[in-house]
Amino acid sequence: MTSFDLCCESLDGLSVGDAVGAQFFVPGTTVSHITEADEPAGAWPWTDDTEMACSIVDELAVHGRIDRDRLAAAFARRYEPYRGYGGGAVVILHQIRDGMPWREAARAAFDGLGSMGNGAAMRVAPLGAFHSGDSRSAALDAMRTAEVTHAHSEGILGAVAVAVAAAEAGWSRLVAAPLEPVELLDAVLAYQVDSKVKSGLVRARDLIDANVSVAEAAYTLGNGSQVLAQDTVPFALWAAATHLDDYRAAILACVEAGGDVDTTAAIVGGVVAAAVGRDAIPQDWLAHREPLPTWVRTPGES
Repeated sequence: MTSFDLCCESLDGLSVGDAVGAQFFVPGTTVSHITEADEPAGAWPWTDDTEMACSIVDELAVHGRIDRDRLAAAFARRYEPYRGYGGGAVVILHQIRDGMPWREAARAAFDGLGSMGNGAAMRVAPLGAFHSGDSRSAALDAMRTAEVTHAHSEGILGAVAVAVAAAEAGWSRLVAAPLEPVELLDAVLAYQVDSKVKSGLVRARDLIDANVSVAEAAYTLGNGSQVLAQDTVPFALWAAATHLDDYRAAILACVEAGGDVDTTAAIVGGVVAAAVGRDAIPQDWLAHREPLPTWVRTPGES
């Protein structure tokens, strides 16, 4: 497999998780209550998570690298408000679309503090998969993609954590060496500095040793209901690490946890798909997922 094959399979995992999460946005739903009969008919729309991830994948398809000016322009040009963008993202993307430099727009957000939201983390797993086997490059490129909209260190570190997790997951697949849950989180923690995101990831690692339930993990780590990186990424990576060999179980853990389900499921889906591949995604879910945009390149397209 090529690095771009892994990237696209992670995008499938992200977008299906996003679409499933958006359909089952019901806090407290348990895994045992979600059956095929509960699945809505027709196409399951994806949200801003997928729309922004597609711009990152397209940037890699065309140029093989991340250029922040191009990516900012793509985010702003392709922004569709009905996809569920948060209020802060709406302001930033409108400002970029109107000609404000992305650095200025990102730094001005939230009274000059910059965004610590989960938006940079939700879209970045395919980038990490693209860098499978090179977590340092995954971390650096994740910072570049995050800085376009998130000037706060927490938002950036959340993206770094997800990208490194996807890079490690993809590498485990390439070398046929499954990762233990603690190994995945240890690899992620190696690229973190002191922050709320890091503190949450340390707690997530401790919970793996304690073998806790989904409900307890969500209670301890957060479930994205605050829409912050530190309230989202630790639980998402706990769920991914705990179910790294089972895509369906990983996504249903996000549904059970409630909160910002489409975002946690997008993060988890992108990481787990890097480890297990597209064929491990439930085929009925893949069939229900709204088709990806026609402008995003896939393997074999020019």
